Amino acid sequence: MLLVNIDYIPGRELEVLGVVKGTVVQSKNFGKDFMAGMKTLVGGEITGYTEMLVEARQIATKRMVDEAEGLGADAVINMRYGSSSVMQGAAEVIAYGTAVKLR
Repeated sequence: MLLVNIDYIPGRELEVLGVVKGTVVQSKNFGKDFMAGMKTLVGGEITGYTEMLVEARQIATKRMVDEAEGLGADAVINMRYGSSSVMQGAAEVIAYGTAVKLR
């Protein structure tokens, strides 16, 4: 599956199949969340949250690709990510774009 964040694929005609998305709400366990809180006292990267968001993006992307494959797509164009805090220590990540068939 070709994933691009532009709204075309150079040299190819596209048949638009529709918007596809994948979403996940991810959280860290209490121990890691507590350690992240302690890290805010000294500053620096909170690697537990970085890892959580990387994993969440991977899951959301896979779900989006699965939806696109279900439509018979060859690619997803104009692909984007969004995120929001659902509660302390938990974030929603969404991957979305337009599923297309290449001609």
